[in-house]
Amino acid sequence: MPHHRALAAFAALLGWFGLALQLWFSVQITLARGGTTLDGVWLYLGFYTILTNLLVAKALSSAAIGPGHGPVIGFFLRPGVQTAIAMSIVIVGLIYNLMLRQLWHPQGWLLVADVIVHDVMPPLYLLYWWLAVPKQDLRWRQALVWQSYPAGYFFYVLLRGAVNGWYPYPFLDVPALGYLRVLLNAFGVLMAFIAVASALIALGRVRVRRHGNTTPDVS
Repeated sequence: MPHHRALAAFAALLGWFGLALQLWFSVQITLARGGTTLDGVWLYLGFYTILTNLLVAKALSSAAIGPGHGPVIGFFLRPGVQTAIAMSIVIVGLIYNLMLRQLWHPQGWLLVADVIVHDVMPPLYLLYWWLAVPKQDLRWRQALVWQSYPAGYFFYVLLRGAVNGWYPYPFLDVPALGYLRVLLNAFGVLMAFIAVASALIALGRVRVRRHGNTTPDVS
């Protein structure tokens, strides 16, 4: 197995392990509060961290398997898709460590799960992206196209919150802040997404200039 696929396989296994731990704790905490298993899964799927780590794990699993195994794997092997995922997981790490870490203090295996999805997977996936993802076809306009995922998540949060009154992050809490403040917060986060996307494209172009239009061996 080429070393890039070995890295992808290791990172994928670690990512799925962290996600499985997070799901188990989400269900257990929900049950302890009188909810159901389905409530725990629904809570789990409300966080951008979880949804993005699921994309990361799928992209890494696809890289470990290699091309030629169906359209879904082919989709996740696209350089633009992998770079968009890199953008999102970088933002996950940044926002959690700059804005959210101080809000709770997990312990034990919950701390392990928390560290994996917030602290380990962002740099690990970024390392894989740097080493293995072809970058010669990245274009500046893609930085805007990639915002469809975080924008879609934002409207998903507003819809969920309008139905059940629950918002996953304090800066998106409509009852506490009002729609105007939440929209302003979302715009600020969107600018951060665009900045990270642009930085990744710029880094990709630097790598192409230094190493030529060669495609890393991910097969």
